[in-house]
Amino acid sequence: MGLQQDTVTWFVGVLFLSTLFLCSAEVHHYEFFVRESNFTKLCNTTTLLVVNDSYPGPEIRVRRGDTVFVNVHNQGNYGFTIHWHGVKQPRNPWFDGPEFITQCPIQPGTNFTYEVILSDEIGTLWWHAHSDWTRGSVHGAFIILPAENETYPFPTPDADQTIILQSWYNGDYKQIIDQALATGIPPRQPDAYAINGNLGDTYGCTNDTIFRMEVDYEKMYLLRIINAAMNEQQFFAITNHTLTVVAQDASYVQRFTSDYILISPGQTMDVLVSANQNVGQYYMATRPFSDASAMPPDNITTGIFQYTNSEGGLNASLITLPARDDTNATNSFISRVRNTNVTQNPPLNVPTGIDRRVFIAIATNTVPCNTSQCLLPNRFVASLNNVSFVFPRIDILQAYYNSSTGGVFTEDFPLNPPVFYDFTGNLTGFNTRAELGTRAVVLNYGEAVEIVLQATQLGGGGSHPIHLHGFSFYRVGSGSGNFNNKTDPSTYNLVDPPLINTIHVPGKGWAALRFFANNPGVWFMHCHFERHSSWGMDTVFIVRNGTTTETSIRPPPSTMPRCPGT
Repeated sequence: MGLQQDTVTWFVGVLFLSTLFLCSAEVHHYEFFVRESNFTKLCNTTTLLVVNDSYPGPEIRVRRGDTVFVNVHNQGNYGFTIHWHGVKQPRNPWFDGPEFITQCPIQPGTNFTYEVILSDEIGTLWWHAHSDWTRGSVHGAFIILPAENETYPFPTPDADQTIILQSWYNGDYKQIIDQALATGIPPRQPDAYAINGNLGDTYGCTNDTIFRMEVDYEKMYLLRIINAAMNEQQFFAITNHTLTVVAQDASYVQRFTSDYILISPGQTMDVLVSANQNVGQYYMATRPFSDASAMPPDNITTGIFQYTNSEGGLNASLITLPARDDTNATNSFISRVRNTNVTQNPPLNVPTGIDRRVFIAIATNTVPCNTSQCLLPNRFVASLNNVSFVFPRIDILQAYYNSSTGGVFTEDFPLNPPVFYDFTGNLTGFNTRAELGTRAVVLNYGEAVEIVLQATQLGGGGSHPIHLHGFSFYRVGSGSGNFNNKTDPSTYNLVDPPLINTIHVPGKGWAALRFFANNPGVWFMHCHFERHSSWGMDTVFIVRNGTTTETSIRPPPSTMPRCPGT
């Protein structure tokens, strides 16, 4: 059923893309030079690994359906990879980027050219390093404009502006997580948050800069908002101005207005704002949201929405944002994001006859800490279905493609938790130990897949942004408490579910997603809280080849970085 339906969908999708991009797709080339540079913030100078000496890094700006080649030169002191977040890379997992999943790191003194193949993505995505915590300073926007002769499904904005929300640490990101993993304790909290690399005026250092967006009265602007923060979901607002949400994760959504947005790490959001207030200067601001027991710092970072020729101080100095723990504001916003039936979106195709069901319990756990640097008897880990992911030293894609999987990974990731318990109840005294392993889920090409992600109260609890590489998927449902497979599916939205690549799993609740396994390859799924991913809140989905060349993984390029020791 799934394969048959997927074949029809693939054909319709080909027609959609062919009609849209006929004779218009272009090829672009970028050069990324990655090296250490000094940055002074919070009256402190820090050395960071960045791209082309900038924080955030350079913006890629292309059109829908284009192909992009990015030559990455590692002039730093350690290896890393780059991921093109939200780009599906059809049949092209070799260039997806996660370290030891689809490639080994680009070593210092070497370079590697990525081929980034765009398909139906539209709007705002981003790129970032996908090794340890290096993405904290190695990231930038990936803007996908409409194809030639394609229009927006909303009034054409007069201009657009990228807004990247970030976590700032006084220190090297890689050293921070390396020390935390060695000692077995959680990594430290950020020192500040940033907007486009600027910390604003709330942290007390007079040398800190504030981001200013200059606008003209009665003009309409498209904000391309990216949450590149390490471990913090963020509220964002502009004082006295209404935001109109038009897209999420490079897919158009039904337009709705709000005084604020909630955006999780990894997610992108396109938002219209009209400069229709009295000419002046207005705060834009961001602050974290958390429903976990370990809260991030409740810092508010500011920018300025500044009308041309405005003089004097701020028109409205009061910043109105939901409180750090306002779950009602979070859930209310997320519930309003729905797919829109416009010709610029791929035809809606929500799987109904499900071939493969996966139920995943999300947790933070402990295991014995046995190294000389351990500060406690146990160290923190995280898990999916009680398996804490261990990164191999040879990438999984290479091992799978060459049929040499022995000692690299196994194909037995549990499709259900090993034990069913009161996931969202009081788990005091419950066994928190997890098993270590590199275990994958294997899907047949064309299968209709449903994944239910269940948050638990093991460890710190709270919500999780879960990202799946290689796919956009439909968020068909979410709810509070423990998922009930008898009654909860009746609440699913199969009419207009948003098509996204990073899903918010609510604390003490669950979320369900569906997709067709129509992209052969090895695809990483992980929490986009970096501390959780570093602890093992990850797994891999392998989609087998179909029966034709067009439904099979492309051959590997000859230039893939060599794995350590090979």
